[in-house]
Amino acid sequence: MHDVIDIDDLTAAEIRDVYELTDDIKASPEAYHDSLSNETLLMFFAKPSTRTRVSFEAGMTQLGGHAIYFPEDQSQMSRGESLKDTAKVLSRYTDAIMARLFDHETMVELAEYADVPVINGLTDLLHPYQALSDVYTLREHGIDDGPLAFVGDGNNVAQSLMQLCATMDIPCRIATPSGYEPDAIIQDRVADADVTVTNDPVEAVSGAKAVYTDVFVSMGQSEEKTDAFEGYQVTPELMDHSDDAKFMHCLPAHRGEEVDAAVMDGPNSIVYDQAENRQHVQKAVLHRLLAD
Repeated sequence: MHDVIDIDDLTAAEIRDVYELTDDIKASPEAYHDSLSNETLLMFFAKPSTRTRVSFEAGMTQLGGHAIYFPEDQSQMSRGESLKDTAKVLSRYTDAIMARLFDHETMVELAEYADVPVINGLTDLLHPYQALSDVYTLREHGIDDGPLAFVGDGNNVAQSLMQLCATMDIPCRIATPSGYEPDAIIQDRVADADVTVTNDPVEAVSGAKAVYTDVFVSMGQSEEKTDAFEGYQVTPELMDHSDDAKFMHCLPAHRGEEVDAAVMDGPNSIVYDQAENRQHVQKAVLHRLLAD
């Protein structure tokens, strides 16, 4: 495998291979305990993180490797060193770089200059490993034939889900307020797939096997935008339009804002399965990148 900074960096066959390896790693974790012995993952963070940091760091340790947490504000980039120089030097020290950044073009530039595989731990445009873990979770629950409905902001999570659903032929419906639709570039990429963008949450949820939401206000955005999302909260009433759907959320969740507590903590919620599967899927990708 290679850099994975965008779902479009992977073929459907590669994704299926990752999922099959994830199955094996979950079933027999002890078989992989030394698979990345003496390998080092550099984790470069410009944004705060809970799941991304811990899942990658713990996963790397469980594979016998080592992970280095490296916040941007503690790097020489905070004092003006170029991204090119940073990438070139870090490539001499480590075997792969996972980065969590704001601007997606910075991620593209990092991958261009780095001489080791680069992994996108999140940008403002895309969140590919979240989407990979989410569809793996759908697969585990036997509902990866869709439809999958996403209700809320057409953000990085929604955009990577659209791309992955398009790649894996999963019907996908995205419901956002007017003005908060997914990026036109991403919509163009999935134009030939069974992906629908609407401003009607009921239309999106009707008959869905999974209903997904995310925070209405992402890191660095204005709280004022929440007014636009009136009527987009995932409530028991909205879930009633689905096909007894599973509820999904990438976390962190704000109960009472984008989701009602009765849904978030209800019997159909699989949010913690999603969170756990981040680690398993990422271990599979790390194994493919560094052990094969």
